[in-house]
Amino acid sequence: MAAAAAPEGRAGGSGWTWRPVACDVLLARAFHSCTELGGRFYLVGGLLAGGATAPSSDTVLFDPAGAQAMRLGTQGSAPRSHHDAASVGDRWLCIVGGWDGSRRLATVAALDTERGAWEEWKAAPGNSPPVGLSSHTCTRLSDRELRVAGREGGVRTQRRYGSIYALKLDPGARTYCYKEEGCRTASRSGHCAALLQIPGPYPGHQLLLFGGCNSAEPEVAGQWSHGKIKEQPPVAPHLTEQLARLVSSGQGSRQGPQGLRHHSCSVVGPFAVLFGGESLTRARDTICNDLYIYDTRKSPSLWFHFPCADRGLKRVGHRTCLWNDRLYLLGGFGEDGRTACPQVCTLDLFI
Repeated sequence: MAAAAAPEGRAGGSGWTWRPVACDVLLARAFHSCTELGGRFYLVGGLLAGGATAPSSDTVLFDPAGAQAMRLGTQGSAPRSHHDAASVGDRWLCIVGGWDGSRRLATVAALDTERGAWEEWKAAPGNSPPVGLSSHTCTRLSDRELRVAGREGGVRTQRRYGSIYALKLDPGARTYCYKEEGCRTASRSGHCAALLQIPGPYPGHQLLLFGGCNSAEPEVAGQWSHGKIKEQPPVAPHLTEQLARLVSSGQGSRQGPQGLRHHSCSVVGPFAVLFGGESLTRARDTICNDLYIYDTRKSPSLWFHFPCADRGLKRVGHRTCLWNDRLYLLGGFGEDGRTACPQVCTLDLFI
């Protein structure tokens, strides 16, 4: 049984849409990273058009408070797409892996937002890196540790399973160190990751992987007992309440979306909010515009599916970011899979 679909639009007293709040050609890109740091969104690299083989090397700053975008004149940035990023120490924006136009990388580059300059961090002694990473995930556990999950490989070959790495960072020394975990996952590419609290009598955290393969089942890429993970997502009480009211209008299912990749995912309180992406199960019309909410408030966790009739909202290779109790949608290719969207939208829920 697939995730149960709730009524579209305002039918049944509940609905949703993405409302445009800004538009700038600088933001038109896909398969980029978008990271909130200091109340601003940093968009790094990506592809500027479908079919492009050379990634962008620019860094664009979007101020959600002023709805303004600007290109940063930083030195030392390199072309990158299909990478992931995480903020470290409220100062550095760390870019992990990705495609540089000729090969998959496993290196770490960091933007020092205080100096406005890019740095190539060095591998520390004992580093055991992946062969190369693209369309992977990188989840912040603390200022000194990230969890990397994905299928590694070179230019022509990739492994038939997914690897999990602990990535230790030393901002003071500007070094990084990979260590492969003992467990492996299904072969996934273009998936998303969500660090969520574990419901039930034994609280803690777990890192779940969604999509990136034909399976509809989430996969655990890490589990920690209570108190081990100090990292907390941004507080969003109003949006959390709205999402709770939205899922109350639908019927949940144990099974999530099947064969979805290059979608977005943001954690909002006890919910993982997934949007868009590309379907691996369709021969035509593969770009999606569906909203999925994974509700962890009770065990077992349930999926809620909210379809969309507006084809103009189809997205792939986009990003969502949570800031100031709002969820923002930035970039991505539209319905044709080739045209990059310059709009910034916020998720509007009308209950």
